Amino acid sequence: MASFRFRFHPVLLDTLADYSPQRLRNDILAGVTVSVVALPLAMAFAIASGVKPEAGLFTAIIAGFLISALGGSRVQIGGPAGAFIVVIYGIIEKYGLANLLISTSCAGLLLFAMGTFRLGSLIRYIPLPIVIGFTNGIAVLIALSQLKDFFGLRITRMPGDFFAQLQTLAHHAPTTHWPSLILALLSLLLLIGWSRLGRSSLNPDLSHPHWRRRCSIIPGSVVVLLLATLASALLALPVETIGSRFGGIPQGLPVFVLPDFSWELAKQLFAPTLTIALLGAIESLLCARIADGLIDTRHDPNQELMAQGVANFITPFFGGMPATGTIARTVTNIRSGATSPVSGIVHALTLLLLILFAAPLAYDVPLPTLAAILLYMAWNMGEWHEFVRLRRLSLPYRILMLATFFLTVIIDLTTAVEVGLVLACVFFIYRISDLTQIVPLTDSRQLPGVRAYAIYGSLFFGAVGKLELLIEPQAVPERVLILELHQLISIDSTGLDALDAVRRALHRHGGQLILCGANRQPRAQMERSGFLDRLGETHCVDSLDAAFHLASIFSAGSDEQGKMPVAANQSQRAP
Repeated sequence: MASFRFRFHPVLLDTLADYSPQRLRNDILAGVTVSVVALPLAMAFAIASGVKPEAGLFTAIIAGFLISALGGSRVQIGGPAGAFIVVIYGIIEKYGLANLLISTSCAGLLLFAMGTFRLGSLIRYIPLPIVIGFTNGIAVLIALSQLKDFFGLRITRMPGDFFAQLQTLAHHAPTTHWPSLILALLSLLLLIGWSRLGRSSLNPDLSHPHWRRRCSIIPGSVVVLLLATLASALLALPVETIGSRFGGIPQGLPVFVLPDFSWELAKQLFAPTLTIALLGAIESLLCARIADGLIDTRHDPNQELMAQGVANFITPFFGGMPATGTIARTVTNIRSGATSPVSGIVHALTLLLLILFAAPLAYDVPLPTLAAILLYMAWNMGEWHEFVRLRRLSLPYRILMLATFFLTVIIDLTTAVEVGLVLACVFFIYRISDLTQIVPLTDSRQLPGVRAYAIYGSLFFGAVGKLELLIEPQAVPERVLILELHQLISIDSTGLDALDAVRRALHRHGGQLILCGANRQPRAQMERSGFLDRLGETHCVDSLDAAFHLASIFSAGSDEQGKMPVAANQSQRAP
């Protein structure tokens, strides 16, 4: 077996080898564009997660810089993500903010270890219905968490449990603040209309005015945020803003702080740590795969996980939150002409400049508008058409997707993915075992007292019951049992033990087991386990003709002597 070799090689090093001034210009323009998109989303994700808005901005700056500089994708943009909202909110609700920071750092170590031991490629083996199920579930929870600010409800703090949230929202429905609701609705309608304008302008078959094509380049979330902020500041709208709830955003660099850490506390935080690491790995690698499809390249999943690990380990020391690859910002980066990770680095530096010189402008950002932006994002995040397609798909697919969806919504993401993977394994075992067949062979050479069967498929722990049916406990076995293994592709230790049980049952009644046509893997497994020594080398032949010839010898010897002979190389006593 090849020895393990640690490899840390950011893709940035490869892209700089043939870098040019034109590519630098494209990356700078793309990075600035992405930073404009990231600014409102970073604040909105942080507020929705239950932390201050600057936590989202610090995460976008620090984690965004590290993921681009050290990652395995050319164009992926890292930072706070909507998928983390419900996870972070639940962790803060149960463990507190300080323990969220510790869990994030520990998750960073876990992500780095996953990349170090080359587990990145395993993430792509998570079944599609599980991915769709938890993605739709997270979208529902994000939308639910924004109803408080969307309607301006007078709720001090939303609970983390799904049913408790529904109960709280229903109880406080009479406290709806109409100015907040009207502003949120207008923001949502403008966001939808602007997005449709952008999509229609991309149609090459239609002729649009020059101003429409130019406007479609500007993200709708930026337009909505600017207009709502101006309206809030100039008209003194009676709605909650970042300034009224959080006192604004600090105008300065984040401060390095070491959270209190102990091994006993780390053990208690194992579940949230695993949740953050698992979600971060899935989201970042799925995003990188989408980016690969858009720019026709291939990312390094293990390097990407190591970069995510470094970013999540360092960011909490500056008051940040969990980070991962972000699909919306990555797609914006690609469409803006990005060619290398330099655009992601520019995006992080631009956000830093905005905090240093324009932080006071965020004071009048209305929270209902941020809620409308996240509601629209949650709608686009979910793959709702998959629910319509369910009736045309198989029963295992339906069960996997719906179980993951409801467990994500009602319990948590980790439980949903764990149960989904267990169900996927059970369905896989069932499908493979159903493919394994043991078919009787009818042949003109067949003799009285000799039975022959062909085994198709894989003889593993999920299919051994079919082999055990060949020997009825209360029946006297035939003189000779032939098993044709030419179509047997593999056998595991459980299948081998069942095969040995058949051999022992025949031996107790003076019968013989003959195998023929064994492929490389089954035969190698029989040799390593010592099964062939117990069976006897002469009882494992190459062809069915040879098996029937051997069976005729055994059958003739039995008729002459009244009992089955024992082959010379089977002098060892069978257990």
